[in-house]
Amino acid sequence: GNSPEVYRGIVLAVFIFVVAIFILYDCLVERRQSRVVTAAQRSDAIVRSLFPSNVRNRLYEQAKQKEADEKKREKDAWRNSKAMSSNSSIEGEGALIETPKIRLKSFISAGPEDQVGGSNGHHSRDPTFMEPIADLFPHTTILFADIAGFTAWSSEREPSQVFTLLETIYRDMDRAAKKLGVFKVETVGDCYVAATGIPDPQENHPEIMVRFARSCLLRIDLLTKELESQLGPGTAELAMRFGIHTGPVTAGVLRGQKARFQLFGDTMNTASRMESTGMKNKIHLSSDTAEHLNKSGFGHWITKRQDLVHVKGKGDMQTYWLLLGSSSMSETSSVLSDDTSGLGALIKAPRSKPKKKKSAIWTGTNLDGVLGVTEIDDSLQRLIDWNVDVLITLLKRVVANRIASGVGSKALSSNTEKSLIGTGLVLDDVQMVIDLPEFDHDIAVRAANETVELVPEVKKELLEFVTSIASGYPKNAFHNFEHASHVILSSNKLLKRVMAADDVATTEKEALTSKDLHDHTYGIGTDPITHFAVVFSALIHDVGHPGVPNGRLAEEDPVLAKKYVNKSIAEQHSVDIAWELLLLPRFKNLRACVYQDRVECKRFRDLVTNSVMATDIFDKELKALRNSRWDMAFKEIGKMEAALKKEDVDRKATIVIEHIIQASDVSHTMQHWYIYLKWNERLFREMYFAFLAGRSQKDPTEGWFEGELWFFDYYVIPLAKKLKNCGVFGVSSDEYLTYALQNRVEWEKKGKDVCAKMKSRAEEEARSLELLKDIGEEDEEEELEDEPVAVVPGAAAHDPKNTRQIEVPPGKLGIVIDTTDDGCPVVHHINDESALKGKLTEGDTILSIDNVSTKGMNSAALSTLIASGASRTRTFTLATGSDAIKE
Repeated sequence: GNSPEVYRGIVLAVFIFVVAIFILYDCLVERRQSRVVTAAQRSDAIVRSLFPSNVRNRLYEQAKQKEADEKKREKDAWRNSKAMSSNSSIEGEGALIETPKIRLKSFISAGPEDQVGGSNGHHSRDPTFMEPIADLFPHTTILFADIAGFTAWSSEREPSQVFTLLETIYRDMDRAAKKLGVFKVETVGDCYVAATGIPDPQENHPEIMVRFARSCLLRIDLLTKELESQLGPGTAELAMRFGIHTGPVTAGVLRGQKARFQLFGDTMNTASRMESTGMKNKIHLSSDTAEHLNKSGFGHWITKRQDLVHVKGKGDMQTYWLLLGSSSMSETSSVLSDDTSGLGALIKAPRSKPKKKKSAIWTGTNLDGVLGVTEIDDSLQRLIDWNVDVLITLLKRVVANRIASGVGSKALSSNTEKSLIGTGLVLDDVQMVIDLPEFDHDIAVRAANETVELVPEVKKELLEFVTSIASGYPKNAFHNFEHASHVILSSNKLLKRVMAADDVATTEKEALTSKDLHDHTYGIGTDPITHFAVVFSALIHDVGHPGVPNGRLAEEDPVLAKKYVNKSIAEQHSVDIAWELLLLPRFKNLRACVYQDRVECKRFRDLVTNSVMATDIFDKELKALRNSRWDMAFKEIGKMEAALKKEDVDRKATIVIEHIIQASDVSHTMQHWYIYLKWNERLFREMYFAFLAGRSQKDPTEGWFEGELWFFDYYVIPLAKKLKNCGVFGVSSDEYLTYALQNRVEWEKKGKDVCAKMKSRAEEEARSLELLKDIGEEDEEEELEDEPVAVVPGAAAHDPKNTRQIEVPPGKLGIVIDTTDDGCPVVHHINDESALKGKLTEGDTILSIDNVSTKGMNSAALSTLIASGASRTRTFTLATGSDAIKE
């Protein structure tokens, strides 16, 4: 009796089930359709960004035509196969089987028309062939814009910083192009290519383009200054170089992989030449563009270039400059500045300078007269802001690691800090091995997931600390705050390469763990305090530097020399300045953020001390100590890494950290050629003006070329090889070594010309400052005066009659040389096995080696000069011992 109800229930259940299936299917179809539409919209957006509207429409039409042709070919193929099957049989044996070989043979032997099923034989080999999308545009203006100095700048940076710069600049240029109706063609590296008069005709295309170029140039000048606070030193020196030419172009879609809308023709080549022969911060116009502007009534916008420009394939050309100050063009200056929605708006605004107070924070301390020697201007403030950002990022990692380890927030007492730091010589605190923390997997995992924001008090104190340090860098040409920032940039880049650890061997697993990173980098890559300490050391390593070597500093400041026992005077002084400042009560929150117990405090102090002392590369004892530890760490220990004791691992870490700061201190020699030239000339100027001021006995114009060669051969290149051999820096070590070798080759080729130009510029600057008389007047006075000669203390002047020359065979000398206070090298002892026994006598003064004067060279420089010629016969000019020491 219940059968009808049961059937009804079953039918209802089936119905509900079917409805549910349809609803589910409909939802899935709708979701898939939504994804397809979204993907289509994204593809359309990409196509819109790559091609003009009329070109897009033609591409869409071709795609439809191609789809229709494909369907037609499929139908024809089906009909042919049916016809073949009806005819491809053998009576009594059934149908023939068409194997792949038979089909391939039929295709090759078939005629063109058979292959494509069409009548256009010249298109036969490509069944999808369609007419190219291309056209001639007779009235266009083309712009090429390049970032001058970009290649050298990028050699100092990480890839992310390079792309931040390019995206910021080109985003603003794209926005200006959209507003003015300029078509962006493409970007090739750091070159931006744009056009007007294409794809739609524009009667005033030259005028539009020069307005666009002017607005971009003015805006980018501001952008690079703003970006310096984010991307570091040298960014504000970047500038754009524009080249513009007017003429016809052939434009179209160059199909294939990654098809793009391209422009071709002589107009493109000429516009490119206008850019390459232009100057930074200028807009270079061809005569054709200038002629169009003249005809349009805008001749007052341009001025003729004084010199002719030689263009390959065209000869000498008269070109023009755009006058940036033209009042009729001022309306374009707001094209970029009135919109803050672009990527440029994301640039951090420069921090405001700390308000000047009646008395400095160091008033009444030993820092009076040391800090505050340099006024903080806008350019220096941008560097300060960048340094603060770098240090804040590193401090966040320190705090995150501390939170993950469960250490509470508690500051050390000032007495504990002072007892850990001590009051003796900084040099005495140099550690053979610095004890780095052991790896803790749980802490590493928790720290990676920690999101930390520093309290405002710490940020404020850090800004004040960095500002104070910056004020303590005198305005030297080389040893200045910009150089310290450059060292920070390089050391941070190397440390980030350690953190990346691309070359860590993980043969059994694809993922890289924190333990792998720790083991591969000897603990450097997983200790945030180590990273912070190295960058902090780079910040302070030259604070208070007097602009002269330690030998001269000892003469100028005997009290300081006595305090530091004539050893690494400038370096020890810099550490003491920084620590005395850091220990002021007003920086208690900053100190509590950096270290919170005795172990962290001592490790931080040891890392800073070792790092800064490592920058004294001419102290023989320190150099010998570092070399012995390198040998012990990387040569004498032949154990497998897994079998190393913790002390062995820490020794490797200690010596690698010192080499990081050493390499960073001379990183300009291991970067792009123009970066090397920039800092090399600054060092030359610093030493040259010290010489003119009577603060140095050595004229740097004498022997600078040779000195740079031996510096490459016996310090820079060996140091770069050590970075590679220690195995923790990945591709950066290859980059540093490659640049060092390339710069050495370039210096050997061009160094003498470079030296002549540096000398000429320095002399011109000196004359303008009235530090150097006119060259003609100086020569006249020199003719009237006796030529000065080197004098050994307590001795008569060297009589040229009592000098002699000897030929020194290849190999080691086997002698001991002392350097007198006046910088004269004297033979102190001759070993019995020396090849020079009988040629030299103890007390002989070495006046020159291969005509390179040795006067004023310290022991390290003299040793390197001697070693540089060890593979060949050398000529020594000597003053005899009896004449050199007689009174």
